[in-house]
Amino acid sequence: MGKAAVVGALADIRAALAVLVAEVDGCGAEPFSVADPLAGLADGCLDVLAGVREVEARVAGLKARAAVAFADAAGVVAGPGVPVVAQEMAVAAEVGCVLALGPRAAGAFLATSQAVVKGLPLTLSALQAGVISWQHATVLADETAGLDAAGAAGLEAHFLDPDAPDAVRGCAVGELPAHRFRAKARVWRERRHAGSIEQRHAKGVVDRRVEFRSDRDGMAWLGAYLPADQAAAGWNRLTAVARGVQGPGEARTLTQLRADVFAAAILTSGLAPGRATGGGGGGGAEGVGQGFDAGTGDGGGNGVDALNRVGSGAGLSSSVRAQVLVTVPVFSLLGLTDEAAVLDGYGPIPPSMARRLVAEGAGSFYRVLVDPRDGAPLEIGRKSYRVGKAMRNWLRLRDGKCPFPGCSNSSLDTEADHILAWADGGTTGISNLGQPCPKHHRLRHTTGWKPTPASKTEPPGWTSPAGRHYTSEHQDWEPTKWPHGCLGGAADIVRRRGSPWEDALEGFLSAHS
Repeated sequence: MGKAAVVGALADIRAALAVLVAEVDGCGAEPFSVADPLAGLADGCLDVLAGVREVEARVAGLKARAAVAFADAAGVVAGPGVPVVAQEMAVAAEVGCVLALGPRAAGAFLATSQAVVKGLPLTLSALQAGVISWQHATVLADETAGLDAAGAAGLEAHFLDPDAPDAVRGCAVGELPAHRFRAKARVWRERRHAGSIEQRHAKGVVDRRVEFRSDRDGMAWLGAYLPADQAAAGWNRLTAVARGVQGPGEARTLTQLRADVFAAAILTSGLAPGRATGGGGGGGAEGVGQGFDAGTGDGGGNGVDALNRVGSGAGLSSSVRAQVLVTVPVFSLLGLTDEAAVLDGYGPIPPSMARRLVAEGAGSFYRVLVDPRDGAPLEIGRKSYRVGKAMRNWLRLRDGKCPFPGCSNSSLDTEADHILAWADGGTTGISNLGQPCPKHHRLRHTTGWKPTPASKTEPPGWTSPAGRHYTSEHQDWEPTKWPHGCLGGAADIVRRRGSPWEDALEGFLSAHS
């Protein structure tokens, strides 16, 4: 049928879109609901949004296949006499003109399309089924770049094959915003392919810098490229001070307060010569690990004094400690494996950074026992903490962040909340607790959004005012990685108490607590 078939199919698509537009405008042949037309229209619009998302994904898959097919056909037509680079530029230029993309964007689109169509079969299948978006496919292409075929297939299977032995937990990949999926994919990749993270980090440290960029309306951007622990600690400290200033008489938003605290810190006495270093995080480290956890207290002060005169010479109060939460496997902590640690709110970090944070910054320690088969937490030590503190740390370990769909607020900026209210008979147990960030905590108590039941290992999902349920993002725990040839095997270590590994851990904790 050729071009006639293409023209006919596109005409059918345009006609279908016209029907959907009429339905959204309330001009369809019949209302969504005769009993309650307005409520029916609202629910119908959500159905349209969900359907359009699926169709957009399918169209994106079609675009990728068409671009690759064009590139292959154009290469054959051009013949062997055209230099490879010139042919690639010609193809990118043609695709860019058709899709109204600039040269760089067209080249990136073609590269991603080639990776998805020719090297990522599960990704292409999910895209064509409308299960994931083009943004998700781009993440998979980016995160599999540089991996061998087995590594790329393993990453694809983990996130897209529900029958894989280590299939992803919680909500499906396509239900995650692409930025959250990128974070999960990066964590998985670094855990499984962490061989070069130390070298890459060392290069990154050499490149640390501060950058200034002018913007419109008399504004500008000032940013720093720093080791992740320093950046995370700084961000958490800015947030802690800014939250301490919020109150009934404070009109500024949290975002504005962070900016004011930052400006006050760098323009006034908030910076003392010689205090900044290139190595340490400058603050407390709190870590959760496979068999181990290290942490500081919450720090004192709320930073109100530091912000009473923001803009008029006030510095950043030293009573507010910078904090970071670090998950570090015990064998990696002891230098027996090279498994990457995870910095809360950031992702994988080199084992050496985690060891330094624990050795130099952590003020106290607690232990977390995990299932060696899948890494899920089984028990949290309570020798050093009150029950309330132990529960709070378990929530951090279970959820990793605010459990609201798409939210990236770290677990150091969340609030414990009863799912079933205490007044209604709810208990203060892990299965009845969530840790939403302040924004989504308010959303829960001021609108129709409600959390669904949780468990010891799974955070709550959410039900919207429209009655739709959304599964939360779950932690991607990993099975314990044992040192090579350790004491006759992993099973022996699991059974034994008082083993040399436990003695080594206790010695480490005693030396640094």
